[in-house]
Amino acid sequence: MAGAMANCLLTIIKVAAGLVGHSAAMVADGVHSLTDLVSDFIVMIFVKISSKDGDNDHGYGHGKFETLATLIVSAMLILVGVKLLYDGSTDIYAHLHGHALESPGMITLYMALVSIFIKEVLYQVTARVGREVKSQAVLANAWHHRTDAISSIGSLVGIAGAIYMGNNWVILDPLAGCIISVFIFFVAVKMMLTAVNELMEASLPQDECNEIRALIMAVDGIDDVHELKTRRNGRSVIIDVHIVVDPHISVLVAHEMTIKAEDNLRERFGHESQIFIHVEPSSDSL
Repeated sequence: MAGAMANCLLTIIKVAAGLVGHSAAMVADGVHSLTDLVSDFIVMIFVKISSKDGDNDHGYGHGKFETLATLIVSAMLILVGVKLLYDGSTDIYAHLHGHALESPGMITLYMALVSIFIKEVLYQVTARVGREVKSQAVLANAWHHRTDAISSIGSLVGIAGAIYMGNNWVILDPLAGCIISVFIFFVAVKMMLTAVNELMEASLPQDECNEIRALIMAVDGIDDVHELKTRRNGRSVIIDVHIVVDPHISVLVAHEMTIKAEDNLRERFGHESQIFIHVEPSSDSL
């Protein structure tokens, strides 16, 4: 909620400062803060939904709502990046063809400094929360805050250059907007690909799959592991696996082995992990 309030205030102040100070980069920066505000509300709503337990219609829970929130936030960032690039390119084209651009005022320079400080603080706070709760959507929103801070750094450079280096360098302001837009675009695409992979039920990285095998094999009595399938469901991990044991042991002993394996996995991947272990007899011992 604090992030949403800060973004609301920054949006109003940045856009106003950009219009009064004749800075395209600051107006673009303000629009970016507006998308931060929208993404704050999307993440708050979707993360709350994703925390609900499973029901008759969603047996695995509602974790994919969090992944969907990440996808929406990244799509918004892509649109912002494209819009900023278009606006900056239009101003540069006009300047190169003789159209005079207004030099930005000092108010925009001060606003850029304030924005950098506030947005970096919001990034650090939000990223820490995201890591603590292991939420990709919250981490994506943290990066939304950081891209706004970097956007403001670009604005600061462009505005300072336009103010202190004379009218011949006014083009630095829209040029900074274009550079900002490219950075935003690539960060957004990276986040979107991660979200799409999760929605497409992509497996965990190979090193994590190897770690899962090692944690299961660490249980005495488990001879082998196969048919391992993994995927993410929001902040939780879903693991389906077959373990091979001596066919002459009792069902109770086999069950105790699966409990130990589950405990190992949950200690590593979180207690909200959903783990399904199928027991098979070893053919060598039949």
